[in-house]
Amino acid sequence: MNDSHELLHRRRFLGRTSLGLGALAATELFAGRASRAEGRSSQANLGPHFRPRARRVIYLHLSGGPSQLDTFDPKPGLRKHHGKPLPESIRGEQRLTTMTRQQKRIDVLASGQKFARYGESGLEMNRLFEKTAGHADKLCLIRSVYTEPINHDPAVTFLQTGSPLSGRPAMGSWMSYGLGTENADLPAFVVLLSGGGQPTPSRYWQNGFLPSRHQGVQLRSGSEPVLFLSNPAGISKTTRGKIVNRISELNALRHEKVRDPKIEARIDAFQLAYRMQTSVPALMSLDGESKGVLEDYGAQPGKSSFANNCLLARRLAEAGVRFIQLYDRGWDHHGNVESGIQSKIRQVDRPIAALISDLDRRGLLDETLIVCGGEFGRTTYGQGGKGKHFGRDHHPRCFTTWFAGGGIRGGMTVGRTDDYSYNIVEDPVHVHDLQATILHCLGIDHERLVFRFKGRDFRLTDIAGAVRHDFLG
Repeated sequence: MNDSHELLHRRRFLGRTSLGLGALAATELFAGRASRAEGRSSQANLGPHFRPRARRVIYLHLSGGPSQLDTFDPKPGLRKHHGKPLPESIRGEQRLTTMTRQQKRIDVLASGQKFARYGESGLEMNRLFEKTAGHADKLCLIRSVYTEPINHDPAVTFLQTGSPLSGRPAMGSWMSYGLGTENADLPAFVVLLSGGGQPTPSRYWQNGFLPSRHQGVQLRSGSEPVLFLSNPAGISKTTRGKIVNRISELNALRHEKVRDPKIEARIDAFQLAYRMQTSVPALMSLDGESKGVLEDYGAQPGKSSFANNCLLARRLAEAGVRFIQLYDRGWDHHGNVESGIQSKIRQVDRPIAALISDLDRRGLLDETLIVCGGEFGRTTYGQGGKGKHFGRDHHPRCFTTWFAGGGIRGGMTVGRTDDYSYNIVEDPVHVHDLQATILHCLGIDHERLVFRFKGRDFRLTDIAGAVRHDFLG
């Protein structure tokens, strides 16, 4: 055996390295005994600061900014102002986007949607949410959320990372960093996409300056759930295991010399990818679900849809994934808002209701926090004229988000907007407050979950945010 082979001899390798469980997993990978410390992967995590109310998050992001006026914040009094200019006293000095700034008239257009009250709590919502309405007493409806960015990309970035500028870790990455994963064979942070129209770049689920093991992983319906994960033609699982094992050993030797944390993260990535080859395809297949469950969700095996993704979210929650992010695109209604909002509600109503019911039936709802909402709201004034094809422009000053599940007080409405749904007049809730409250539900103090980068401590909520204890049950 030559010197290079001698260096890679497993027993000598174990004696020389000091990577702990990460190195041990590298040497035992081929034997199928990947590191599991208390059910978690070898990644470092801080653990909860106090007793959590939930163990995981399913975040349903309605990408594009749903109109609060047409979904959860009815303003029937607007009918008497329909077609009239938006009063200057209401708009104040708030800016308009370039899409409506040049319009000759900024006229109020009342919603044509029909609303009703549901449950013992009397939560009010669009009647098209007929199945979700069955869970009204489980929802905490927050009508007074506000943000700063007025355009999609910075608004989504702000919602997910706490900053309108890209480069910081996504919320799911912070969860992974703070709590780790409950299943070493799966990522702690998973992303699923549905719908079309609104761009959804992968940096929305990036790890930023956190170690790369906390990057969100996008899963897909179909024969290849994760791109480039399957073995190339002619490479068997046994051969791939040997390759990954040797690469991990080489990386560990290099890490011992230079102590670069990126190398350790690379070792983790190779190991996780290898384990995911077996765990992910089985998890992403809906073929084993009963006909009744598929019908409840409106899911179809092999298809890509929001319904399928909601069912997959339940399966991922059962499997121990910490943060499950669903992006459903197509809520950007600059035109045809009346018909567009109806179409989108019909697409999501049944799957959302089924997800809540399914989690509840399996005893998972009390330990799963569900969040649903967009990146901002829409204007009370019309875009593109007064005709039946009118739309609504971006509006960051008020919009609606709802919570349900782990630790949340259901059947309540928080906050109130003015008669035009243009300004908040009672109980404002900033995006940083939402983030702080989500972290709190998982047992994390948002002021203590920090990461030092380039000489300063960063956190998801930056220097703001307050936990909304009134949301909590």
